[in-house]
Amino acid sequence: MPGFWDRHVVPRIIACGCCQPAVMERRAKIVPRASGAVLELGCGGGANFRYYEPGRVSSLSGIDPSPELLERANAAVPANAIDFRIMSGVGEVLPFVDESFDTVVTTFTLCSVDDPSQTLGEARRVLKPDGRLLFLEHGLSPDPSPRRWQYRLDPMWKRLMGNCHLSRPVLPTIRGAGFSIVGSDSGYMERVPRFAGWMEWGEARPA
Repeated sequence: MPGFWDRHVVPRIIACGCCQPAVMERRAKIVPRASGAVLELGCGGGANFRYYEPGRVSSLSGIDPSPELLERANAAVPANAIDFRIMSGVGEVLPFVDESFDTVVTTFTLCSVDDPSQTLGEARRVLKPDGRLLFLEHGLSPDPSPRRWQYRLDPMWKRLMGNCHLSRPVLPTIRGAGFSIVGSDSGYMERVPRFAGWMEWGEARPA
C-alpha cells in the first residue's frame, strides 16, 4: 500500500512538474490531434482535458492508478460536449475489449508505469486497426553527459517521484510494441536540467 509520500507528496510534485508552461505548450500541440473515441493513459490530474476538442472527440476514457490524481482529474473535467469516463486502473491491464478506440493518448506516463512495453502492447490491442497513438514523453537523452546522470540518478529518482524513470527510451519502446512512427520530434525543455528535460513527441500507428 502506498505510504504518505506517494499518496500526498508525489501527486503534488506531478501536478507541478507536469503542468509547467513548457510542458503545457507541448500538450497544446499534441492533444488536440485526438479524434473519435479516445483513451488517455495516466489521465490523473486532468492536465490534458482542456485541449480535447468537442468537435473532434466523441468520448474520452481516462485511466490512472492514483486515487489522489483521479480526484484531481474528476475536478478538471470541463463542461463541454465530450463524454468523459474517468476510472482507476493500470496501463498493463486495460479493461477494454479489442479495437475499442480511435486514439490513445499518453503524456508523461510511460516513464512511471511498471512495464512500458506491456502498456504499449495493451494500447495497441485496444486501438482500431486504423487508430493512432499520440505521445508526449520524457526519457533517455541522446547526449552522453545527461544520459550518464540519468543512469546515476534513476534509483533514487524513481523512489522519490512515484516510479518515474529518467532513462527509459521512448521511440524504440514504442516501435518495439508493434507501432510505426509516422511523425515525431524531440528536444530539451527550457529551464529544466538536461537530465530531466529530454522530451519526444509525435504520432504512431499500429504496424
